[in-house]
Amino acid sequence: MEPRRGSSALARLGSATRAMMGRAAFVAPLATRVVVGFTFLHTGHGKWQNFPRTVEFFGSLGIPLPAANAALVATLELVGGALLIVGLGTRLFAAALSGSMVVALLTADRQAFLTSWSSASDTTPTDVASFTMLLFLLWLVFEGSGAASLDGLVARLVGRPKRADEVAAETGGTSTAKQG
Repeated sequence: MEPRRGSSALARLGSATRAMMGRAAFVAPLATRVVVGFTFLHTGHGKWQNFPRTVEFFGSLGIPLPAANAALVATLELVGGALLIVGLGTRLFAAALSGSMVVALLTADRQAFLTSWSSASDTTPTDVASFTMLLFLLWLVFEGSGAASLDGLVARLVGRPKRADEVAAETGGTSTAKQG
């Protein structure tokens, strides 16, 4: 039986699409890091600018040692946010910031988060900023910083074996390289 006339054109289109997507694979982690990083840079700066109010707020939530924890969180958000933007220590800082978002969900955002799961609620869980940030941070923990990052540059300089998606991004197609 003769192959259908359009099947080779469709195969070429599929191949070209996969190649294009492979070359653009760096965009998702880059965009996520920049947006999430900027958000935390901004909130960390705000916590330091209004430190007495931050300490008072942490205390009102029942967080122990409110001054020490406010300083820790403000520093984590400021430094972690900046490093997420450039993609250095991405998994480490995304994990640490995830912990901070879990604490926010258990304290300051608890009621809003629980209510958002109700069918009678006007909001959804993604309307709770700490939950949405937690999802993005967890994605960064598991996905990593991507090729367009200082983490990626360091890995290339020290000769870490490339992941399949990194090889695909460089070659413009799919790869059979081992996942790392």
